Formats: sequence, structure tokens, C-alpha cells
Amino acid sequence: FHRAVVRIEASHRIMSINIGINGFGRIGRLVMRAAKNDPKINIVAVNDPFIPVNYMEYMYKYDTVHGRCGQEVSHDEAANTMTVDGKTIKVFDKMDPAEIPWASAGADYVIESTGAFTSTEGASKHMAGGAKKVVISAPSGDAPMFVMGVNEEKYESSMDVVSNASCTTNCLAPIAKVVNDEFGLKEGLMTTVHAV
Repeated sequence: FHRAVVRIEASHRIMSINIGINGFGRIGRLVMRAAKNDPKINIVAVNDPFIPVNYMEYMYKYDTVHGRCGQEVSHDEAANTMTVDGKTIKVFDKMDPAEIPWASAGADYVIESTGAFTSTEGASKHMAGGAKKVVISAPSGDAPMFVMGVNEEKYESSMDVVSNASCTTNCLAPIAKVVNDEFGLKEGLMTTVHAV
């Protein structure tokens, strides 16, 4: 029985994708926290020109809303790295996305969570450093926008820069879609509360 289980596990190895995070504010840190529970996601690098690596460690460990991260976290200022549960994550401090050496850390995908590079042109600058795909964590004026549960089936692999829309859209659109699909929706009013 044990050999059969090992064979099954070996034949169903999960391929992980290597991700870099640009912007280690609230969204960037929450992306990293969410990734800890998914074996298919491998965070390999973080870029933020405004946060030193020792403070990155502190903010990741302790969140006033979400609590402690529940992982072993440390940093190495000389190497400019963070270590999370024994895994080293390279830290960069570049202002210009075109200067971030994502390929040197092995990042194929970049989560653009600064809020500063929301156009396709701005987010595409990450590709100069080796990124293959970019997901913008905010609304974009020209990048295709996707909301899980609403229109993700329209994504095409040829799209290199996409937007995950806004936090408001991600909260409202799935519920509005269900109401509209089942009952119809003529008009609505909503309020967004961002702070607690």
C-alpha cells in the first residue's frame, strides 16, 4: 500500500509557478500570505523601494487586521533576502519596474500591487527584467480585467498583462452576477468600507 501511494504522489507532482511581488503594502503582503497555503505558488522575489527588508519582515509577521502570519520569518540585510519557513525570497528596491531583475530570482509571473503601474504599458515594464506575465491588482484603463466567478473563462494565454479589477469589484461583481443571472438586476446601490 505504501509503495502505491508513493507512486501515485510521484506521478501527480504539482508544478509550481514562480511569482514576484512588486509592492509590499497591504495587497502584496496578503498575496504572500495567501500563497503559503497553495503548493502551486512559489514566491521568489519582492520589490519595494520604500520598505527596508527588516521592516518587511516585521510587517509580514504582524498584521493588525489579519494577525500573525504563523510562519517562521527572518531576514538577511547583507544578502537583501527574507526567509519564510526556510525558503529564501530575494528582495529588490527598484523604483522603475524595468530595472527589477525578476529573471535572476526565477520569477515568471509578477503581481503588480503598487497601484502605480496600472496601464498595460506601465505593467509591461516588468518584462524587461524577465517576467513573462503580469497581473495588476487594481483596475486598469486598458488591460483586460478579470473577476473570478464572473468572467475568468474569457482569459486567453496570449494575454501577458491582465488586471484583477478592484477590491470593490471583486466583492460586488460575483454577488451581482448571481442576482442578475437568477432574478435580473435593474439598478443597485452599494457602499464600500475600506477601513475598520
